[in-house]
Amino acid sequence: MFSRRLRWPYPPNRLSRLLDEKRARGAALLDLTESNPTRAGLPYPAEAIAAALADPGVAIYEPTPRGLASARAAVAADSAARGRPVDPERIVLTASTSEAYAILFKLLGDPGDAVLVPRPSYPLFDYLAALEGLRVATYALTYNGRWSIDLESLERAFDSSVTAPRAVVLVNPNNPTGSALRRSELERLRDLCGRRGAALIADEVFFDFLDPQAVERGARSGDPIVSSLSGGSAARGGAPGPGRDALTFVLGGLSKACGMPQMKLGWIMVDGTDGTVREALERLDLIADTYLSVGTPVMRAAGRLFEIGAGIRSAIIRRIEANLRALKDRTGAGSSCGVLDRDGGWYAVLQVPAIGPEEELVLALLAEDDVLIHPGYFFDFTREAYLVLSLLPETAAFEEALGRILTRVDRR
Repeated sequence: MFSRRLRWPYPPNRLSRLLDEKRARGAALLDLTESNPTRAGLPYPAEAIAAALADPGVAIYEPTPRGLASARAAVAADSAARGRPVDPERIVLTASTSEAYAILFKLLGDPGDAVLVPRPSYPLFDYLAALEGLRVATYALTYNGRWSIDLESLERAFDSSVTAPRAVVLVNPNNPTGSALRRSELERLRDLCGRRGAALIADEVFFDFLDPQAVERGARSGDPIVSSLSGGSAARGGAPGPGRDALTFVLGGLSKACGMPQMKLGWIMVDGTDGTVREALERLDLIADTYLSVGTPVMRAAGRLFEIGAGIRSAIIRRIEANLRALKDRTGAGSSCGVLDRDGGWYAVLQVPAIGPEEELVLALLAEDDVLIHPGYFFDFTREAYLVLSLLPETAAFEEALGRILTRVDRR
């Protein structure tokens, strides 16, 4: 009697079962999987956030498919202030980035169609696509001193009659690799999507956390990290042309940009040729009007939340920088582990000697060292052995957990 979109039930894996047991016993865990900034010991101006939500206008319900004009203007103003201009009329508000994906998958695909997603990447795509009746196909990210898109695997996916995609998902910078889009990659992506009639979905939730040093290295290399895909072709670099100006949807949200996952406000920015954008927005209006999921309080407060979020974002950046320094210091010369090069985001990838399965290592770290960490296979790394570390935890806890990880690795 239940849907077959997902495999029901999903039994817990060994790591989650052990984690439940440890928590039930009250173990003091060092959690390097933490992705919730509100639980990372960062300063949050609770009174200012509460005051921002105290707008008397919340008593009035104004159902608007794309979201309140004032909130869309606030999103556009914040984007423009950081060099990424966008027309508020081309913005659709959502309750989250996950909902934005669900809406776009409804817009772009029919049951059984494929969407292309990067590998490695966050495993949520499998569930989001399946819940809309779509299939997931992958294109590879490869590492050779730095992460880059395997453009040949992307071409093969387009040429396959089985996986020919309706959309290509790009996470910029990627989670967990931290890799950002380069100009040469953007040109190939725009060309492919434009010629093959596929949309480009650019998830830029971590875009505000690019590493300035990585941006500088990219500029020196002659293949720079591109600016946000919002704001039109000129803002992205390169002039539009036949087959190149693909329909593009840029995703963002308060969850990452302002460190406010509790506020539940995301957005879709639509870019492309005027006629295609107009048709996409008309269809998005119908889908969004069917749900009207974004709450009035957060839309009324959007402008003030962006102002407050700037301070939270700065605190997150300082935390990331401190933990990244600690990580590089501990894995420098003489260490058997190495940190993979990254361009930004909230995570780092630690390569450890592949002398045993990742799963056994992370289970031992949790069982014997009270350290919770994600193995690389969780994110579909194609080989071992990698550990994915959140850079959000308090630095003292991060350094303690890192010490326990390195000690355990050295004992293997």
